Amino acid sequence: MSHAWMPMSPCGDECLTTGAPTVGLPRRILRYSAAGSAVFAALLCTPMLLVLRGKGRERLVRTIFRSVLRAFGIRLIVQGGADFLTAPAGRGALVVNNHISWLDIVAINSLRPMRALAKIEIATWPVLGTLVRRGGSIFLDRDHLRTLPGTVGELSDALRSGSLVNVTPEGTTWCGLASGRFTTATFQAAIDGGVPVRPIALRYRLADGRETSQPAFIGPESLIASLRRVAALRGLVLEAHVCPEIAPGRAEDRSTLAALAEASVHSALGTVRIPSQRRRWTTRTPMADDAVVARNSGH
Repeated sequence: MSHAWMPMSPCGDECLTTGAPTVGLPRRILRYSAAGSAVFAALLCTPMLLVLRGKGRERLVRTIFRSVLRAFGIRLIVQGGADFLTAPAGRGALVVNNHISWLDIVAINSLRPMRALAKIEIATWPVLGTLVRRGGSIFLDRDHLRTLPGTVGELSDALRSGSLVNVTPEGTTWCGLASGRFTTATFQAAIDGGVPVRPIALRYRLADGRETSQPAFIGPESLIASLRRVAALRGLVLEAHVCPEIAPGRAEDRSTLAALAEASVHSALGTVRIPSQRRRWTTRTPMADDAVVARNSGH
C-alpha cells in the first residue's frame, strides 16, 4: 500500500553508473562467506551486548559493523566530527543522513553504534531484521499515517533519555547522484527532546575517485540483487562526512531545522541546492520550484 504523502524516488536502473571494476567469482564467494560470518558473530554476541555498557559495548558493536564493510572490500573514510566520534554515551542526538543504500546503516554504526528509526518492513528481513530489532530500533509504519504522532513521540522519548537515533529524512533511497528533500516530521522529535541534530553526508566512490551509484538500493530491486552488485565491486570507498551539530534552539520550527540539516549535507558533498522562498507580499512573483544542481547534472 502507498499514499500520496509517502516519499518517492524516481531513481531506478537507469541511474546506475557503468564501467566500475569488478572482482571474480571466487572473491565474491569469499566476501559472502566473510559477511555471513560477521553477521553470525553478531547474533552470537547479542547476550554480551545486553551486559556490556558504555565504551565496551560501543567498541564491540562498531567492530561488528566495520567487519561487514571489510567483508565486502569497502574502505571507510571519515572526515570531520572528532567531537562526535569521541563523545561519551548518554547525550542524545538525532543523527540524520542522505539515504542511498542498505550500507548506510552499516556505515553510521561503524562510526558510533546507535538506535535507528526504520520502516517496519525491515523487521521481517532475514538476519538483518533480527539485528535491527535487537539494536533497539523504533519502527515506522508508513502505510498508516495515524501512527506517525505516536512514533514521533517514541522517538522524542528515546532522544530525551540520552539515545543517539539515526533517521533518514529523505524517507526512501536515492541513487546518490540525485537526492530528495528532507521531510520534517522527525525533526519535531529533536525539538521536543531538546537535543541537537547531527547531519552526516555519505558518498560512494571508486578507488580512482569516480563517484558511483552501484551500491544504491533503488527501484523495485530486491535486497539480494543489491547485495550481489556490492559484492562484485572492486575498490569501493565509502566517505562519511560528519558535519557540525545543529544545537537545540537554533531553529524555530521543524521545517527550518530540516532545511538546516539538508543544507549541511549538501555543503559537505559539494552540491548546491537552491531553496524555494515563501512569497511575503501578494504583489510579488512566485518563486520557481526548488532546483537541485549536482556535480552530475544528468539527474
